[in-house]
Amino acid sequence: MWTEANNKLSAKLTFKDFPEAFTFMTEVAFLAEKMNHHPNWSNVWNKVEIHLNTHDAGDTVTEKDRKLGAAIEKVYQKYKV
Repeated sequence: MWTEANNKLSAKLTFKDFPEAFTFMTEVAFLAEKMNHHPNWSNVWNKVEIHLNTHDAGDTVTEKDRKLGAAIEKVYQKYKV
């Protein structure tokens, strides 16, 4: 699901429709807030694009990103098209 390039973990996810994509993003927002690590992401209709890196570590991929990525992956499992 994740690719690592240019100092970031990235994923492009597809959902059934906009409400499902938005519900996923809401779930991830609460999770990210709890982990105090927030994704750079965008949403267009049923597509969500996510990029993770750690700004205070020089915009590189750290264990913090890998943990959030794994948590996001678990959330996404129930939405897979």
